[in-house]
Amino acid sequence: MPKDDPYYIHRVESGNDCTVQYCLDFFNKRLRVDDYRGDARSVLKRASEIAIDNALTKVFIKSREQDWQSFLSSGCMLEGIYKGYFNGHDAYCMAIYFSLERRTSDYWMEEDQILGQVLALPPKPDRPRLPEGCSLRIAAENDARPLAALYAQTFRTYPTPMDDSRYIEQAVREGTIFYVIEADGRPVSAASAEINAMYRNAEITDCATVPAYRNKGLMRLLVHALENELNRRGILCAYSLTRALSFGMNAVFFRMGYRYCGRLTKNCDIYDKFEDMNLWVKQF
Repeated sequence: MPKDDPYYIHRVESGNDCTVQYCLDFFNKRLRVDDYRGDARSVLKRASEIAIDNALTKVFIKSREQDWQSFLSSGCMLEGIYKGYFNGHDAYCMAIYFSLERRTSDYWMEEDQILGQVLALPPKPDRPRLPEGCSLRIAAENDARPLAALYAQTFRTYPTPMDDSRYIEQAVREGTIFYVIEADGRPVSAASAEINAMYRNAEITDCATVPAYRNKGLMRLLVHALENELNRRGILCAYSLTRALSFGMNAVFFRMGYRYCGRLTKNCDIYDKFEDMNLWVKQF
């Protein structure tokens, strides 16, 4: 992909028997169908054609309940369920692959062991105390540069260009909520909530903490703050995709009452490779 190409291209296509709203995600070599209308088999056929034409190796579709079995019988696999995604009704994550390397998980058994350890933890829904010398606040557009520096320090690669301050500025302008914890005037931990106002759901994402401030409950503080804001805005469910190899982030969401709802194989390029992502969901 040329350097000056966008990370994402959003398009809507309408045909005789379906309409497909999708995202060409070149960085992660996948096509994401965010919404659709019409015949499920026609949606899958068109999405697959677009993916192959653009050398993308994975398609995943957020299917409505009445359609997921049609996608399944057409060759898709069910990877997870976004509980309450469509205004309180479930969305089914249906995936199809176009390369064996992309389909094959390299760490599935290790991820199962990590998940088992997480699910054995006691719940911890209480709001932790903010460490001395730290402050918590909602972020604004002028925080984009220090936030980009935080993400660049935390991740070697990431599914979205969070090390680009212009990308963060645009996300804030378009309604993504960022909360940040600062120490000595610089951000040491941050997380965001990307809101889908039409379907009243939100993805909690972009979770990052510098090494010196980990294991202090900062991410739980940030998620609490984001949830309060989402509740205020009438959001019905929140979800997050966490690295299946990360004990810490999976533990954060499980202990805060999120439900494990599936694992998406090699879903995105994060840290230094394509990784499996666990889906966690909480309905408000």
